[in-house]
Amino acid sequence: MRIRGFTRIGIAALITLSGAPIATATPASAPEQAANGSESRSGSVWDRLAHCESGGDWATDSGNGYYGGLQFDRRTWAAYGGGAFAGYPHQASRDQQISVASSLREDRGGYGAWPSCARKLGLPR
Repeated sequence: MRIRGFTRIGIAALITLSGAPIATATPASAPEQAANGSESRSGSVWDRLAHCESGGDWATDSGNGYYGGLQFDRRTWAAYGGGAFAGYPHQASRDQQISVASSLREDRGGYGAWPSCARKLGLPR
């Protein structure tokens, strides 16, 4: 693309030389945005995942051994630091559940802890 005689690469080089930050040419995908710190904002990848897992109910006790918006079992919840927030995931806040889920995602290198919903949402597993 040319803008008043400059190519996009030429403009990027000019901005780089001037010391100003460069914006990315393409917007980040939802999983990339989540990985870049937009985890706790409303409408995030975690909200979409919770909607798939629990209908978006962050306080649900489904009665099947999985709890909260992201349907943690107690063992995983405790292993990733959830006990610092609450004994059960559904007793913790949305942001606290996201904090634990983020640690789990980082440790496992993706959203594989939520295989069905990750597949439905196109998230890296």
